[in-house]
Amino acid sequence: MNQLKNSVRLIGNVGKAPEIKLLESGTKLARFSVVINEKYKDKNGTPVEQANWFNLSAWKNSADFVEKFVKKGEKVAIEGFLKTSEYMKDGIKHYSTDVHVNEIMLLNSKSKVVAETQTEDDLPF
Repeated sequence: MNQLKNSVRLIGNVGKAPEIKLLESGTKLARFSVVINEKYKDKNGTPVEQANWFNLSAWKNSADFVEKFVKKGEKVAIEGFLKTSEYMKDGIKHYSTDVHVNEIMLLNSKSKVVAETQTEDDLPF
């Protein structure tokens, strides 16, 4: 039950090419976004389409996978957890919440590349 406390599963399309960084520690980080388009009718019955964007971070083996196989527009399934961080900009404290990727699967790839996994123990924090 403990792992259900902070668990996220998303299926959506990659919004832009992943940014890959190699940290001073030698750890690889891939940052990218996923969009999930939601369609519904408002209280007047008018169709509404809303885009929901999520920022993702993949580390180590998952970052390698993202670098090799994940491209803009690719449909992916993600399993991970939420991580909130804070930073200062112009003297103001800001917060950012990302989905940290544990597992990623390509859903519309012809190459049949399926998934990469990492455990929380592999993360650098």
